[in-house]
Amino acid sequence: MADRASTVPHQFPAEIERLLDRADALCGQRHAKLTALRRQILGLLLEAGAPLGAYDLLQRLQAVQGNAAPPTVYRTLEFLMEFGLIHKIERPSAFVPCTHTLGRAPCHDHDAECVHASQFLICRICSGVTELEDPAIVAAIKAATKNVSFRPQHLTVEIEGVCARCAAG
Repeated sequence: MADRASTVPHQFPAEIERLLDRADALCGQRHAKLTALRRQILGLLLEAGAPLGAYDLLQRLQAVQGNAAPPTVYRTLEFLMEFGLIHKIERPSAFVPCTHTLGRAPCHDHDAECVHASQFLICRICSGVTELEDPAIVAAIKAATKNVSFRPQHLTVEIEGVCARCAAG
């Protein structure tokens, strides 16, 4: 039985559709498929413009595909994280698209030992998240961990504070 997302896809703005096509190509390069449901969930995250929790995402998905269930959303989020298309922000327990993988921001060369290293600036007022990928921060962490004979495989730094827009307002 086909899911409704494959028969009645939600149309996203052209910029989001372009990013979804890029995600589809990236999955194809790794011999995986960005199914209609995966595309729909990634599109909803891109469209939100802010971090979304799994249940917020489920509600948005149910608005366009009424039969969605939590396990489906969680499996899809796991796939999207595995392929580097989204990140989980631990503090608010929410998900955001990866701006570097999808090509919204300049991408620095990823280290062979650490596929992706990001820093997230999380605004305590508006809950906005900005993704950074600062090689100097990564180098500092690697130097510190090398001093204790620890080899990092995943680097994520979350920094809470107030964004420029909220500070100005």
